[in-house]
Amino acid sequence: MIEITWLGHGTYQMRLESGEVIVVDPWIEGNPVYPKNHKFDRVDVILVSHGHFDHVHDVLPLAQKFLPTIVSIYETSVWLESKGAKNVIGMNKGGTVTAGPISATMTHAVHSCGILDDGKIIYGGEAAGFVVRLPDRRSVYCAGDTNVFTDMQLIERLYHPELAFLPIGDLYTMSPREAALACRMLSVRRVIPLHFGTFPALTGRPEQLADLLRDLPDTEVWTLEPGVPVKW
Repeated sequence: MIEITWLGHGTYQMRLESGEVIVVDPWIEGNPVYPKNHKFDRVDVILVSHGHFDHVHDVLPLAQKFLPTIVSIYETSVWLESKGAKNVIGMNKGGTVTAGPISATMTHAVHSCGILDDGKIIYGGEAAGFVVRLPDRRSVYCAGDTNVFTDMQLIERLYHPELAFLPIGDLYTMSPREAALACRMLSVRRVIPLHFGTFPALTGRPEQLADLLRDLPDTEVWTLEPGVPVKW
């Protein structure tokens, strides 16, 4: 059993039964849907899918406060270290690392990865996702920002994730239409929609995804409220 808390947009945390906290793509300051009552009491691992500000903005403040292990694609890891981050693991797609009590396998994502630094966009490698293997051996697919891609079939075949965090907002990521196809290829039991509603331009909604999956009774669209923890 783990506790999952969506923190708005593409940010969420997973707290293990043993207490460790894994944070994915932390964006706190300036995030209009970040729950104001949420306070981090510990952070053991940070997974960074790519270098856009809305996914990497608060990696450095959390790193300074909690000294977690940070996992990202190699080029982004070099940038994070140049800004003073410690305990950074730079990796690439297909690789697997152990970070505290979990393992994380880096997967492909269809997205860009420029890092805004001092008013300029610098190269941050490629956008990625992660398959997280929990201590109880369940697998979670953290897609990051992406469109649907056919190799999601390989993610299902190789790692058999039971839960997926998928963006659905459209414009910068896939919309519910593409996310529905992603669910079909991944064969997950539950999908948690992300990256929607933060701004008016992100028009995709969980109910649209659920409607497109009506013929898949074994796949549940699990809509969370920012800041409200759930058990899985």
